Amino acid sequence: MQTPFFPALRPRLAALGRRTADTVRQATLAQLQEHLRDFLPAPLLSTEDEGPNSRERVFTLRLTFECFIWQMLKPQTACREVVRQVQALFRLHGRGKVDEGDSAYIQARQRLPKERLEKALAATAQAAERRVSNSKSLQGRPVKVVDGSSTQLADTKRNQARYPQPRSQKPGCGFPVMKFVALFSLCSGAILDVVTGSLHQHELRLLRQLWEVLRRGDILLGDRAFGEYGLMAGLPQQGVDVVARVHHGRKVDFRKGQRLARHDHLFVWNKGSRQSDVFSPDEWSSLRKKITVRLIRFTANIRGHRSRRITLVTTLLDPTLYPAEQIIALYARRWGMELCFRHLKTTMGMEQLRCQSPAMVEKELLAYLVAYNLIRCVMAEAVALYPADLERISFKGTLDALRQYSDAISRARNQKTRRQLWDDLLFHIVQDQVRHRPNRCEPRAVNPTSAIQEMTRCKSRVFREGVQKVCTTRAVMSVGDVE
Repeated sequence: MQTPFFPALRPRLAALGRRTADTVRQATLAQLQEHLRDFLPAPLLSTEDEGPNSRERVFTLRLTFECFIWQMLKPQTACREVVRQVQALFRLHGRGKVDEGDSAYIQARQRLPKERLEKALAATAQAAERRVSNSKSLQGRPVKVVDGSSTQLADTKRNQARYPQPRSQKPGCGFPVMKFVALFSLCSGAILDVVTGSLHQHELRLLRQLWEVLRRGDILLGDRAFGEYGLMAGLPQQGVDVVARVHHGRKVDFRKGQRLARHDHLFVWNKGSRQSDVFSPDEWSSLRKKITVRLIRFTANIRGHRSRRITLVTTLLDPTLYPAEQIIALYARRWGMELCFRHLKTTMGMEQLRCQSPAMVEKELLAYLVAYNLIRCVMAEAVALYPADLERISFKGTLDALRQYSDAISRARNQKTRRQLWDDLLFHIVQDQVRHRPNRCEPRAVNPTSAIQEMTRCKSRVFREGVQKVCTTRAVMSVGDVE
C-alpha cells in the first residue's frame, strides 16, 4: 500500500489490507486456502510473479484461480454467480464495490496462464501421493493407469475447427468432441497429467506425448487399446514395464511359446513390416525387431453373467518376482479406476465444457482436473488421519461434505474452531464409505429424459433455421397476396 500522506499509519493500513485480502481468498475457494497450502505451493500463485505488465486488479492471479476452481466444484455455476460471491465478500470486508458485470472475471480467466494450471495439476497429484501409503503397489514399484475419454464442447466455429464432431453426425446436428488421455496414480487415484486431441486421433498417439512423464521403474497399466507392439517395445527401453490386455486383433495360441504355468507363457513378437502411425520413422527404426512378452489368461466369473476369458500381455517376465495372481489382481484394480472418469463427468459435471474457444476449453479441462485432485488430496488426508481403505471412500460423499463444511469453516472466529471443524470433516469423510460389493455389474445406461433433452439441444439450431425459413416464406407469400 502506497500512502505518502500518512506515513505513520502505513504499517497498520498495510497489515489490515493483507488480513482482509486473506479472508476473502479463504472464503472464495470452497475448501479454504488455509487447509490447502500443502496441496498448492504458495509461489505458484504469487502476486509478484503475475507478469511484467501486472497491475492492481480486483481479480488477481490467485483470486481468479480460486474462483475458477470453486466454479468447477459447483456444477452448472455461471460466471455471474462467481462475481456475485466476490461482490458479497468484498462488501462484507469493506473492500469497496465490484463491477456487476462478469466481463472482468471472464477476461481474468483468459489471462490465467495455462502453465499455472498444469503446474497446479502436478502439485496436487504429488500432494495426494505423499499422503497415501505405497503398500498396494506391485513389488514397491509405482503403478500408473492410462485411460482415455471424451467430452462435448460448446458448438462454436472455433471449437468445431479444432475438435470436430463425429463424422456420423450431420453438420448442425452435433457438438464438437474433445478426446483426452489421462495418466492416473493407482495408489491415490489422482491425475498426474493429461493430453488433449481430436476425436479422430487414436489414444496411442496421445499417450506418446506422455512418455516423458513416466519414470524409470514405473509400471503402466492399460486396457486392450495399449496392448500392442510399439508400446511393449518402446517403454521398456526407458525402464518402464507395461501390463495391458491383448489387442483383439492378435490371435493367441497357448500351445506355443515357453510354458511357465498353465495359461502363463512367454512369446516372441516380431516387429511388423508396416510402420506404426504413432512413431516417427527414426523412432520406429530404433525399436527392436523382436521382443519377448508374457501372456496370462484367466477367466472372470461374475455371478449371474456369462464367464469371460481375458488375456493379458506384460513385459514383467519373471514369474517368481511377479506371480500371475498378482498381475491379475493388478488388472482387476484397473477396472475400479474406470470410476474416476465417472466422478469427473457425472459427479462434477464435466460431460460438457462451456467455454467458447479451444484455448479456454483446455483451461477449463485443467481446472476440472485440479479440482478433482484437490478432492483426492482431502480423501488421502482423511485416510492418513483415520486409517481406512482409500478405495472405499465415497468421492461424492467427500465432495458434498466439503461443500457444506467449507461455509462453516470460513465463518469460524478462531484457528482452534477451524481446526476442530476440519478434523470433524475428515472423520465424517472416513465414515462415509462405499459398501463392499464385489463383482457388481454397473452397466452404462442413458436416462430417457436426458436423451430427449440432448436430442433437443442438438437439433435446436436446425430447428431455429427451419422456423426462420418458414416465417420468411410466409412473409413473402403474404406480401404477394397483398400485391
